[in-house]
Amino acid sequence: MKKLLIAALISSSLFAFAQHNLPAASPRQSVEQQFSTTKISVDYGRPGVKGRKIFGDLVPYNKVWRAGANSSTKITFAQPVNFGGKTVPAGTYGLFVIPTEKEWKVILNKDAQQWGAYAYDEKLNVTEITVPVQKLAEKQEWFGIELTPMDDNSVDMVVKWDQTKVTVPVKAANPDAVAKVVEKLKEIRQIERDAAAKK
Repeated sequence: MKKLLIAALISSSLFAFAQHNLPAASPRQSVEQQFSTTKISVDYGRPGVKGRKIFGDLVPYNKVWRAGANSSTKITFAQPVNFGGKTVPAGTYGLFVIPTEKEWKVILNKDAQQWGAYAYDEKLNVTEITVPVQKLAEKQEWFGIELTPMDDNSVDMVVKWDQTKVTVPVKAANPDAVAKVVEKLKEIRQIERDAAAKK
């Protein structure tokens, strides 16, 4: 009986420990932002500085980087967008960068399912733009991507890590068409409100 009780206690302790996970070295993060008539979302791994020299060392200059950790960073546009001045169809893309000290080449690639950038194929690039590097006043320990709304039809994608920051403007690809859709949606909503008020 005593042995059975000890076995039961050990079993329940192991089960309790199995319910817990160790924190990931580079935790996964998903961000989403309402954009125009749809949304933009980004899924990426968040490595930490952890006392290391980042750009020009851990992340070499002039070499393609996954813009995060582990599996490639994925960005999804639910409508066509103007990405840094270039039109991109709706869809999910791998987000990669080629950093230098003063500017980054930011790349959208058709392959969003690869691990890191080991299988990166530039022939699958949909677009690439170059943006200037800005220096942060305070060090950011964890790599981060933010989607900051600028107005109803534009958002800034801001990438920050260590003391480096870059910004990519993203806008609705066809603002005139979007404006017409918005007007129609407003008309439909008004009809629905009027119908609800009559009940």
